[in-house]
Amino acid sequence: MNLLETLLWPLTLPYGAAVRLRARAYRSGLLRARRLDGTVISVGNLTLGGTGKTPLVLWIAEHLVARGERTGILTRGYRGRRSEDGFTSDEAQLLEARLGRGVAVGVGADRWKRGRELSSRGVEWFILDDGFQHFELARDVDIVLIDATNPFGGDHLLPAGGLREPKSALARADLVVITRANHAPEVEAIIRDYSRAPIFYARAELESVRVWRGAYPGTEDPSAPTRRFFACCGIGNPSAFLADLAAWALPVVGHRFFRDHHRYSQKDLDGLETSARRAGADALLLTEKDLFNLAGVELPSMLLCYCRSSLKVERADQFWQAIGRKR
Repeated sequence: MNLLETLLWPLTLPYGAAVRLRARAYRSGLLRARRLDGTVISVGNLTLGGTGKTPLVLWIAEHLVARGERTGILTRGYRGRRSEDGFTSDEAQLLEARLGRGVAVGVGADRWKRGRELSSRGVEWFILDDGFQHFELARDVDIVLIDATNPFGGDHLLPAGGLREPKSALARADLVVITRANHAPEVEAIIRDYSRAPIFYARAELESVRVWRGAYPGTEDPSAPTRRFFACCGIGNPSAFLADLAAWALPVVGHRFFRDHHRYSQKDLDGLETSARRAGADALLLTEKDLFNLAGVELPSMLLCYCRSSLKVERADQFWQAIGRKR
């Protein structure tokens, strides 16, 4: 533990007691979860930061739509904003842009209420985004994601570490998905201390690098492998973005990170372009989610690109068989 973690560690005691008591209250029936009329698949994690929840939600939704299921996504909309239709967020906009009208998206803290609204529109399958700690809504399947590059948030609860719950909470998981790895035996061994749930692996695959000029989805950039990119992002695990870029053999000459869900200002964009030119870059490179936080800014004169990627879940047939057994 570093000095800051040591100073914060005493605060993990009341935090840990509170999360354990809350989980026990729902487990014992003292508090009761409300159920929607349909199948609810929860996708969540133990830690703060990006583990790949949104790509997995997208992958699950695409599969259900391909099967002809009436599908909806329930998301809290963290750091969201008002829209003409009520409320939205960068993640909700990304899901809607990728999935189109084939999937309904309900945004708001009361996900049971949003689910009832989607149910009235015919939705029968609900994907609960970031739902592992959302006990208020009953679920049929609990999927927990673990990022192999930072699996347990430094092994300390908030605020000293990144764990939202103790690792023992893995006992509630029906499936565990390890992201950003093909094989992580040490992580598997820790999971097995708490859970017998089947373990799967998933990795992000690059579909294309696209040029963004303000209209989604942009145009594919065939020159991407020869460019010199300055990477920037406002996501939960920015170092994973750099690792993905390296794995995809995209040349990066510099980078700058912002907090998760960061809304870019004109000053931000101007500063990024200046930093990129100083680093010898000829294009800025963002994540797809970042696009939806560029509203109201004038795009730089430098080329602005983003990575369009998708998730590949290994043993996909067995993954869906495991979900079927839990319904």
